[in-house]
Formats: sequence, C-alpha cells, structure tokens
Amino acid sequence: MKAIRAVAWDIDGTLIDSEPLHEAVLVEVCELHGADLSDLPQNHFRGVHMPDVWKALKSRLPEGLEEAAWLDAIVERYIERAGELQPLPGAIEVIETLADAGVRQVCVSNSNRSVVDANLRALAILDRIDFSISLDDVVAGKPEPEPYLAAAQRLGFSPDEMAAIEDSVAGATSARAAGMRVFGIAPHGDGHLEPAETTIHRLLDLPELILRPLPLGAR
Repeated sequence: MKAIRAVAWDIDGTLIDSEPLHEAVLVEVCELHGADLSDLPQNHFRGVHMPDVWKALKSRLPEGLEEAAWLDAIVERYIERAGELQPLPGAIEVIETLADAGVRQVCVSNSNRSVVDANLRALAILDRIDFSISLDDVVAGKPEPEPYLAAAQRLGFSPDEMAAIEDSVAGATSARAAGMRVFGIAPHGDGHLEPAETTIHRLLDLPELILRPLPLGAR
C-alpha cells in the first residue's frame, strides 16, 4: 500500500448538495413546456442520467421538442441558479486541510463541463483544485474507469497513489476499477457504500484516513 499523494473528488452529493437544484430546474423547464411533474415523488430522478430522464418524460413533453434543446434549457437554468448552491458540511475545511498538508486535489464528475464549472465556482475552490475532469472530457463516464484514469494520467501519478471520494455506487465502481483507493461518503447515515473500502458519514473524518501514516514496512 502506497501513501496517498492525491485526492480525486466527486462533486455532486460529495462536495455540494446539488440534487435539489437539479430537481427544481428540471421541474421548472418541464413546466415551461406544459409538463406537470407533480405526480412524481420527490427525488424520483436522483442519480439518473439525463438521457434516461428524457426517455421517461418524453411522452409528457411537446412532440416537436428536441432532446438537445430541452437539455440546453435545463443546463442554462442550472447555471443561472448555481449561486444558490452551498458546500456540504466540512467540505471547504477538508479541502483546505489536505491542501495545507501537500495533498494534490482534483475533481472528477459525471456532469458536463458547464455544470462542473458552475459547481466549482459556487464552491470557490478553484485555487485549491489542480483541474477537473467532466463527462465532456472522456468517451465513457462513470462507472467506467476512464474518468479516474484520465485524472491520474494528467497528474502524473499512479492510480494506487490516489484516493477517490464518492457518494455513488457508479462513482465508487469507476474509481476502484481505475485502481484507486475509494472512500465513500454517506452524510445521511445510509450505511456502507459498495465498493468503497471505508464509508464515512462526515467529511471532517476524511483527513485522518488520507493523512494516516503507513504501517511500518508498508510501501
């Protein structure tokens, strides 16, 4: 086992609670096109990729509306409202602690570039993050390993010198397949996140895991 030289952060649900805004914007744009989603339970599309959301809602939307135009409207509205976003408890403190300890940090997201950039601006952590990998930067997003492999390659580190912080099975699967250590975050006490090696419920518990000295003789 090697010392952790870099951390690759997921963003949505890990550093920032963006799901309520994603849902609000989806409802808002659909209503503009005459589609009422009030019969659907809250968080009905949580974690669902937008192409699958489109397929589920297409029959409710005007026949002439194209998927690309619908998605562009959602992204545009999300970016307009991104200033409402707040970091999850402990997120900024942990990023500062790791940066001060010399740990390199990047972000790896399954969102497109414009959404990733809006989220990072809302977090105000661009000076602490080396770079970010978005869905637009890879051929195959999470749960495939490509996003995390791309991050390791760009940093010039071996994947086993990095730890990924994830809140989803797809993300944890991606990072594990890339060869990284994976720490899960379940802030609402949702149990263990597979396939993470450890799941924490407070981000403030993370530095102890990342900065923990290796056992004598471990390399």
